[in-house]
Amino acid sequence: MDILIIGSGGREHALAWKLSQSSKVKKIFVTPGNAGTSFIATNLGISKSKEILKWIDKNKIDLVIVGPDSYLAEGIVDILQEKKVPVFGPTKAAAKIEWSKSFAKKFMEEEHIPTARFRTFNNYNRAFKYIQTLQFPLVIKADGLSLGKGVVIAKNLEEAKKL
Repeated sequence: MDILIIGSGGREHALAWKLSQSSKVKKIFVTPGNAGTSFIATNLGISKSKEILKWIDKNKIDLVIVGPDSYLAEGIVDILQEKKVPVFGPTKAAAKIEWSKSFAKKFMEEEHIPTARFRTFNNYNRAFKYIQTLQFPLVIKADGLSLGKGVVIAKNLEEAKKL
């Protein structure tokens, strides 16, 4: 079995490491990969979805494993499913709970899943006016992909205003 793992983090490294222990796995490719995965797989160094899809079209891959939220949010799993390529990872719609904080919070509220109080805004002035009614510290999260950098804990109004 030839496997392509999409991603460059520790999660993808752990997957490649464990899969490399299986006698059923012939080749493991990781893209873009990292220094650690280069010892147990072939790093492709491709990071753009379009180029990854071209590579998959040219190479016989038995399974694709998708790790990072960015590829899931782009819908790469959906595209691979349409092409009948075996893929492990959630579809764009299923992964929305990961890449959209506002969707996740609304979902939790609708399904009565305990979560912190929240409000969603798409207008800075309205958001800032609301923030002025709250006690600090408070958490401000950006919606969408932020690669782990979309959360700020504002200790006061001045810190919140900078956002």
